[in-house]
Amino acid sequence: MGSLFRSQEMLLCQMYLQADTAFTTIAQLGELGIVQFKDLNANVNAFQRHHVNEIRRCEEMERQLKFFEKELKSNDVEPVELRVIPDVPPQKRMIDLEAQFESSETELREVNNNLETLEKNFTELTELQCVLRETDIFFQETQIRDVQMPMASTGAMEANVSDSDPNLIRCLTGVIPLTKLMTFHRLLWNVSRGNFFLRHVEIPTLMRDLGSGDLVQKVVFLVVCYGEALMKKLRKVAEGCHATLYPCPQVKEERQRMLDEVAVRLTDLRTVLEKSKEQRTRCLHNISLHILDWDIKVLKLKACFQTLNLLHKEGTNYVAECWLPYAELANVQTVLDRSSELCGSQVPSILHPIKPDFLPTYHRVNKFTRAFQVIIDAYGVADYREVNPALFSIVTFPFLFSVMFGDAGHGLLLLLFSLFLIIFEIMNIIFSGRYLILMMGLFSIYSGLIYNDVFSKSLNIFGSKWIVVYDDETLHSQKELMMNPSDINVYKQVPYYFGVDPVWVMADNKITFTNSFKKKISVIFGVGQMLLGVMLGLLNHMYFRHYLSILTEFIPMLLFLLSIFGYLCALVFAKWGVYLAINDYYQCAPNILIGFINMFMFSYPTKEATHCSNLTWYNGQQDVQSFLVILAILCALWLLFSKPLFLYLRDKRLRGRQRLVEDTENVNHHEGDHQPLYDPEAVNEVPAEGVAPAPITSNAMSRSYYNLTAPVEHKEAFDFGDVFIHQAIHTIEFCLGCVSHTASYLRLWALSLAHAQLSEVLWSMVLHPAFHLSIPRGLSIIMTFVVFCPFAVLTVVILLVMEGLSAFLHTLRLHWVEFNSKFYKGEGEPFEPFSFWEIMNRRDEF
Repeated sequence: MGSLFRSQEMLLCQMYLQADTAFTTIAQLGELGIVQFKDLNANVNAFQRHHVNEIRRCEEMERQLKFFEKELKSNDVEPVELRVIPDVPPQKRMIDLEAQFESSETELREVNNNLETLEKNFTELTELQCVLRETDIFFQETQIRDVQMPMASTGAMEANVSDSDPNLIRCLTGVIPLTKLMTFHRLLWNVSRGNFFLRHVEIPTLMRDLGSGDLVQKVVFLVVCYGEALMKKLRKVAEGCHATLYPCPQVKEERQRMLDEVAVRLTDLRTVLEKSKEQRTRCLHNISLHILDWDIKVLKLKACFQTLNLLHKEGTNYVAECWLPYAELANVQTVLDRSSELCGSQVPSILHPIKPDFLPTYHRVNKFTRAFQVIIDAYGVADYREVNPALFSIVTFPFLFSVMFGDAGHGLLLLLFSLFLIIFEIMNIIFSGRYLILMMGLFSIYSGLIYNDVFSKSLNIFGSKWIVVYDDETLHSQKELMMNPSDINVYKQVPYYFGVDPVWVMADNKITFTNSFKKKISVIFGVGQMLLGVMLGLLNHMYFRHYLSILTEFIPMLLFLLSIFGYLCALVFAKWGVYLAINDYYQCAPNILIGFINMFMFSYPTKEATHCSNLTWYNGQQDVQSFLVILAILCALWLLFSKPLFLYLRDKRLRGRQRLVEDTENVNHHEGDHQPLYDPEAVNEVPAEGVAPAPITSNAMSRSYYNLTAPVEHKEAFDFGDVFIHQAIHTIEFCLGCVSHTASYLRLWALSLAHAQLSEVLWSMVLHPAFHLSIPRGLSIIMTFVVFCPFAVLTVVILLVMEGLSAFLHTLRLHWVEFNSKFYKGEGEPFEPFSFWEIMNRRDEF
């Protein structure tokens, strides 16, 4: 919890590694996942770093792995799940891994090439078999010498060639896709001018296309023409249409002999194909046993070499600078020692902290707090050791959501949905926010019980405290009846034990009552959250020792907020506690809005000019309110001028001291006194023999620790104009922000009203009429189930999804703008450690 309130204390360390232990150390630190390395070679081109060749070798192995994954997926072979995540292989074993990849890839490619050639031959022989069968059937039906060729209108064939010469008749046979048959026919007609005869028959089974490899519907065609010249033209047309041409003897005996040979070859080829597929299956099975293991090893190897490229190489040694949490310093040192032992190095690795100029922000989160931290980091990463709003958002975020989503029934549905995500761990898109949804569901149930709203209906658990004194005749004859809360026979003078009394669901002025209640609590919740933000700003000032900011920012901001909006909340609570129905003066309950306007106008009406609710309602109210308005104005001026003036006076005093020191040094130099005011060598002076050095006190240790865990502050030259403009912007933003942010919290009331009214509309116009149909009981039950389906769909789509998303976005805005602006800078840099686990998770997300 301490890490979530403030980021963990960080250190910037230097690390000296021997060349023979560097790779093992980096691999061990990657498994630990708690060290972030600085890039000490930022000015070096990426292609000129030391381990570029190793990274290229890893990328080549990644290419081979992608080839294996593609082959496994195309053949529906699932990789075998890993039981244990493999460690990083030693750098010397990288050659063995590459040889294993190369061997597997070569074997698989050879099998694929052989199989592709065999399948192509099998397809060609199958098509040839179909061509021979279909043409044989055609020749059996009709003798080719009796074919009557269609003549063109010019009669060219009659003029040049004798019809009685059968040797001039040519046949063209082959296979063409069905989709290209019409195009093929038209081109034949245009080229030959109709002097051809075409016969085609569809092949009953799908055939593999030799070009693309897809299964397509093909047809066997037979083209008969007259003359060799025309046949050459038609052959070119067939080749242009990507038709596959096959020889077909015109003599029946030759066709039969060729058909028998094709059948024998197909039988042999089918056997060879089966053996080749079995060989590929065995090869893919062997790859599937190791591919996940190989994938993780290559990923870790590449990450190690990329990290080594961030280190500076001095001779045979490596120098690294890294950030790590102060609490993990001992664990990192243990990793360094263990790595040296594994490599058998005689020279240990060295790790020592150095003075940082910058420290990243690291919040240690778990699966419950991660979603809340992600929401805050989306606004901005906290500065180092700044108060983290995520800790408070664990409660405030789901609570403000529930104020707008206050329905116990809908909250129960959210709760069940989140439990479903937690138990079954599905739906990766929203899986990381499952505990956020769980908290929103729990708080929505709570707020729904406070509103006494369950699917737009109320629950009378403890019994209503109101008593109906009218008889049935009066209730039916009178449309509007007023119940007097001061009458003990009507109201028991005891509030409903938990939440809103269920009698309000039947009242005509229900919206008026609930609007007034929700509007006031929205302002109270808003002022309370803004006040919490101002108080958290005090904790930041105290931790960073910005005592000037406490005096010139925190105190005026707190007084300004309390003098106006704190007083407003006090008036609301006073009105609720004083003006009860049992009192005679409850009819004069003050109108807080009118009174608040009069407070700033310094105008208070008299009894004769207005209703008693617009008058002052306690002694000295005018003086108190006038004092509060003047105090708010003074706080705004205090916030605007105090800090720039104080910084100006301090800078003027420091410059005066600096001139005094310079004048003193000039005088000493003129008199020949060269003794410096501060001797830096005296700090490192070795004590005389026999004299014990001064012990290091606890205060010195604490100062050293603070210097190592706190970044160096870079002080810039003081510029009064810049400081004053910055403070003016801050003052205007805060003062106007208090007003606009308080009004912004009224969205809690507005969305709560919209949600309640939508829920009531769905109940009264969709589901409720099904209970009052004038039909037999059996049909009424059926109609209820039929109507419940659209009611359930609309409830989920409109109220849970759309309204839930709207409430979530408004809650997000309240935390990012209204709450965080009071204390949170969010200008830090995240701590991104070198971690194999994080690298694998990021790769899996993409």
